[in-house]
Amino acid sequence: MRRMGLQGGEPCRGHLRPPVRCNRTPLGICGPNLGTVPPPPRALTQPLYLRPLQAGPWVRPEAMAFADLLDALGGVGRFQLIYTALLLLPCSLLACHNFLQNFTAAVPRHHCQGPTNHTAAATNNSGAWLRATIPLDQLGAPEPCQRFTEPQWALLNPNTSIRGAATEGCKDGWIYDRSVFPSTIVMEWDLVCEARTLRDLAQSIYMAGVLVGAAVFGSLADRLGRKAPLVWSYLQLAVSGSATAYFSSFVAYCIFRFLMGMTFSGIILNSLSLVVEWMPTRGRTVAGVLLGFSFTLGQLILAGVAYLIRPWRWLQFAVSIPFLIFFLYSWWLPESSRWLLLHGKAQLAVQNLRKVATMNGRKEEGERLTQKVVNSYIQSEFTSVRTSNSVLDLFRTPAIRKVTCCLMVVWFSNSMAYYGLAMDLQKFGLSIYVVQVLFGVIDIPAMLVATATMIYVGRRATVASFLILAGLMVIANVFVPEGMQTLRTAQAALGKGCLASSFICVYLFTGELYPTEIRQMGMGFASVNARLGGLVAPLITAVGEFSAVLPPVGFGATPILAGLAVCFLAETRDAPLVETIIAMERRVKEGLSRKDEKGKKEDISLQQLGASPLIETI
Repeated sequence: MRRMGLQGGEPCRGHLRPPVRCNRTPLGICGPNLGTVPPPPRALTQPLYLRPLQAGPWVRPEAMAFADLLDALGGVGRFQLIYTALLLLPCSLLACHNFLQNFTAAVPRHHCQGPTNHTAAATNNSGAWLRATIPLDQLGAPEPCQRFTEPQWALLNPNTSIRGAATEGCKDGWIYDRSVFPSTIVMEWDLVCEARTLRDLAQSIYMAGVLVGAAVFGSLADRLGRKAPLVWSYLQLAVSGSATAYFSSFVAYCIFRFLMGMTFSGIILNSLSLVVEWMPTRGRTVAGVLLGFSFTLGQLILAGVAYLIRPWRWLQFAVSIPFLIFFLYSWWLPESSRWLLLHGKAQLAVQNLRKVATMNGRKEEGERLTQKVVNSYIQSEFTSVRTSNSVLDLFRTPAIRKVTCCLMVVWFSNSMAYYGLAMDLQKFGLSIYVVQVLFGVIDIPAMLVATATMIYVGRRATVASFLILAGLMVIANVFVPEGMQTLRTAQAALGKGCLASSFICVYLFTGELYPTEIRQMGMGFASVNARLGGLVAPLITAVGEFSAVLPPVGFGATPILAGLAVCFLAETRDAPLVETIIAMERRVKEGLSRKDEKGKKEDISLQQLGASPLIETI
């Protein structure tokens, strides 16, 4: 490659058409004249594709500049690997909390306790005495919510049946089968029969916390940075999760579950943003998919831990206390340099970038970085950044508005169908631990396929295909006879796997669609719609009491609608992250202009292609 011998104002020659005039920055990029600076190290003088701009006396790459800087400082190096691992480990245990109530609120077999005025019947739980005091349901099992007002001794004769005997509710409590679950919140607070809705209320309160957390932490992350809300979320989850296991009040349980739900959004959204914003372009797809695998791993971990630790309080404590460790080491995690530069904190950004360079074995390049160098390298990216943003920014401009409206449909539909299928494992009639493992394992092949298609086909086609396929799987259950329960379960599991894969894909897709300026706010708003879908899912299930067809149609039609909405979004595979709203609008307009200019190939890709023979030098 020809040495950068151009002086300020010298034409940039080569294959660029037409020639343009530029000033050479310390990193070998056409930019404003910043005066005399030391020559850059060879590792930082990376060749880039350039295209002439309509206005301005100099040319420089816009949205790819920071990604090129990360490539120059080691690309996907040791720092990125360790950083990603430390962020994804808490996400795996976070999945345990998301599905925890499948075990802590499991409903064991139960029946009414015998009348206290009949001591023998109340204390003898043999089959004969149970037959005399508890009526049988249509399946021949003891009725869980009714008992005879008076023991029917005649029923001890196996050839005798009684009709019309007076019954009453379980006035003296219940007797629970503790062979599988020694204790659950259902047993502790008798959340059965008339109080069974309180069990669902507890889960709804948790989802409400996730909803509030998405709105709160999504907005705070754009104002305070990604790290501060993440560190606080770790601490809040450790404290509230442990407190949930300590207090013996159902009201306190619901309050602390709400606080735990808030941290779900704070951890997921900020972890994904930090991974994406520290990762060069070529590593973003794998990093985003690893988040999905960590969530799947968490479901498998939950099955194992719940099998070994049966009492609900100890299980709650076991999956909460590790977040105290995550809180302690999270202080080492550096803040996103993209966010620091957007908010005028160039000195801290340079310090973080030097640490990255040192860990990636590029210490010399890191030492040459200064605020002036970094600012000159990315100055044009952030000149239009607003210091204050609101949720209205998600609807103010045409390109962002289209992205937001489509993502609202996608997140709501995906979440509603996902939680409609995954949250009630006992309905399958198998061991709850086996079902939890199956629902976790089914995600692995689906995510492997999703990873390959996102890398080689694109985000848009992957998300749309998985959503539509999931919807078809769920709707197909309408046409399967009730007696073929195995086939119905298999189709539901496949649908859940597709929904889980599309969920992870859309997390990455959303982070790439929104510019850095409002990325956290956009992801927070999208997550709010997902939590609304999670809240609606139990209502759709309840409609099944009136018509068995409505739930599968509802859970199937919405993903198909969401898959069609994805088709209106732009493809982001191998595309640079956009930094500002104005840059986003400009990219869309330039894309439309290129479509109008058929056969013209004036624009040269800004993407760094590594060792590709297509690279042209400046």
